[in-house]
Amino acid sequence: MDLKDILTVAGKPGLYKLVASNKNGFIVESFRDNKRIPIFASDKISALDEISIFTENEDMPLKVVFVKLYQHLNHQAVEQSILDDNKLMKQLFEAFLPEYDEERVYASHQKKLFTWYNELLAFDLIDENIEEENEAAEAEDTDTTEETDKTE
Repeated sequence: MDLKDILTVAGKPGLYKLVASNKNGFIVESFRDNKRIPIFASDKISALDEISIFTENEDMPLKVVFVKLYQHLNHQAVEQSILDDNKLMKQLFEAFLPEYDEERVYASHQKKLFTWYNELLAFDLIDENIEEENEAAEAEDTDTTEETDKTE
């Protein structure tokens, strides 16, 4: 699951896939209706791989949170009845991520996370291979560091 090309745009609903960049910003495609729109440098955009959830220890990357939720729900979507009830959302959040920081993760954050999860799940963009991806990335970083050390 690679979240670096999946964006959220402040003031616009849903998630967007980065399609291209131009001199004024980006061209993105909505996951909801496949429409392409321009996003300008003045718009507040975030890649999902840059977002994390506050926990009692250290922040947890969204990718890890999605995998925990995916495993907890046995690969199913979050039901609409849960999304409509703050108390049920909190219970679900506590069930799959008990170490989250209750003071800094609000119901609006939970709803957004669950909505994004459902959207990614609908496009089969969530999988459980995060550990393998992390190990491969760490190995690649180590190789790059070793090569840099040799050239210096």
